Amino acid sequence: MITVDKISKKYGKKTVLSDVSFTIPKGKIIGLAGENGSGKSTLLKIIAGLLHPTGGRVQLDGRRANRGSAEHIAYLPDLDLFYPYFTGEELFRYYDTQFVDFHYDKACIVAQFLNIPLDVKLKNMSKGSRGRVKMAATLGRDASYYLMDEPFSGFDPLVRENLIKGLIQFTDSETQTIFLSTHEIREVEPLLDSIIVLQKGKIVGQEEIENIREIYNQDTITWLKNLLKEGDKVGQ
Repeated sequence: MITVDKISKKYGKKTVLSDVSFTIPKGKIIGLAGENGSGKSTLLKIIAGLLHPTGGRVQLDGRRANRGSAEHIAYLPDLDLFYPYFTGEELFRYYDTQFVDFHYDKACIVAQFLNIPLDVKLKNMSKGSRGRVKMAATLGRDASYYLMDEPFSGFDPLVRENLIKGLIQFTDSETQTIFLSTHEIREVEPLLDSIIVLQKGKIVGQEEIENIREIYNQDTITWLKNLLKEGDKVGQ
């Protein structure tokens, strides 16, 4: 379980996150939604141990999260070009030297499933191919937790569909947890167990997807829009 306890983050006088608390249990797929600038990427980096919070703490299975948490957390960044001069195959070889839970053969199987050309440098690939390579490298790890920052953003529907299918096929829903930020709510809604909503650095909503349908009698997008509208009214 990941426990986020009263996390805050400031850059100078600018507050990016304020008093954020929630838990991420194992074996769940949880979405993180919010407008641009709401603090989603910062929150993911703090949970992954890549950023230090200004206040509060993150615990991973009862221990404070830090850079050593990368041993248990597979983090997929939102950066488009990472390791641009590597081919896909070279990227997998590099990951194999960095993470004890990385399986080169599994990454290649995911790459084949996603139709990735592994002999082409990332900088020469299309954006869709780069996104698929990042996903294959991430899913090549046998991690307890997968943190993904906008893994489907900016891709055409067919690429998003392939990435989502890969996410389902190459993770274990019983023992592994996926926590992903996304604007593509409609596409990922069928995958999600629950959703957390950030607005201006604060949690304004957290709900089980099943409850949104049965209790609120809404689809997730309608519920999300109404929630953010209410948050705007409160902030005025």
